[in-house]
Amino acid sequence: MKKTLHALALAASLILTGNSMAASKEVVIAYQDMVVPWRYAQEVQNLEKKTGYKVTFRKLASGADVIRALASGSVQIGEAGSAPIASGLSQGLNIQLFWILDNINDAEALVVRNGSGIKTLADLKGKRIAVPFVSTSHFHALLALEHANVDPRGVKILNLRPPEIAAAWERGDIDATFIWDPVLAKVKKSGQVLITSGEIAKQTGTATFDGIVVSQDFARQNDAFLTELVKLLAATDDDYRSHKVAWTADSVQIKAVAKWSGAEAAEVPASLALYEFPTLQQQASAQWLGGGAAKSLAATAAFLKTQGTIQTVLPDYSTGVNATWVRKAAAQ
Repeated sequence: MKKTLHALALAASLILTGNSMAASKEVVIAYQDMVVPWRYAQEVQNLEKKTGYKVTFRKLASGADVIRALASGSVQIGEAGSAPIASGLSQGLNIQLFWILDNINDAEALVVRNGSGIKTLADLKGKRIAVPFVSTSHFHALLALEHANVDPRGVKILNLRPPEIAAAWERGDIDATFIWDPVLAKVKKSGQVLITSGEIAKQTGTATFDGIVVSQDFARQNDAFLTELVKLLAATDDDYRSHKVAWTADSVQIKAVAKWSGAEAAEVPASLALYEFPTLQQQASAQWLGGGAAKSLAATAAFLKTQGTIQTVLPDYSTGVNATWVRKAAAQ
């Protein structure tokens, strides 16, 4: 009888252990509508094939939504801009930036409606400009106004998510927006670019980027998975950089990017060209995960605090940056 009970206990233990292992091989990744090469890897399920994990991709409307999902534990990995990442770290969220998805450069821009009479940043006074709050475009919109000596309190800044911005633009409810593709491509059709994030970065010395962050609890238990994810991200970006001419509107790669981002395939090649995608070697360099990203996050947080968006600025943001998996991927 004791042997039977022992056998049952052992079997139960194995079942529980097996369930725990199975559970640990599942991950929910939050993504947004950014137009990036990584979307092709999502389409062909390369991550699932490489790791054997059950991967669920959840599309969220803004970086702030991604940060909230990470805080709640409903996702383990997520894409967000440098501004929401800085905000999340400032609030004590247990996350780490481990991959620079893109250097935003000219892929985010302030577009003004044709006929609005807006020719300069000063002309925005009294006008309605829509941005997703606590996003990189929100940060750069405020920074551009400050740099041009325009009081943001005199501008009607509306908090709208990208799909809401597209709808508001169509209705004629807003005069301007600071946004990214695919909405950027849509508003350009009836508007003019006043300034881009790349230009603001050159003027102010503060660049913005999109990154991928991970819950530290998940990271501690899934080291090999994160290394494989980084290898896949690097390979997909490298394929784009090396074969841009093949990434045409009718290619499987561009069609996948369009499908996952909600963009028009014909507009995707031009959209991709606006970004810079750091190589695996550049990721770990002083420009990015080796120091530059932490400095950018600190500068972003300091500015957001002056605007009342966050309450606390950390003494050091390097604790929220981890190049471990980039270095491991580069060594393999």
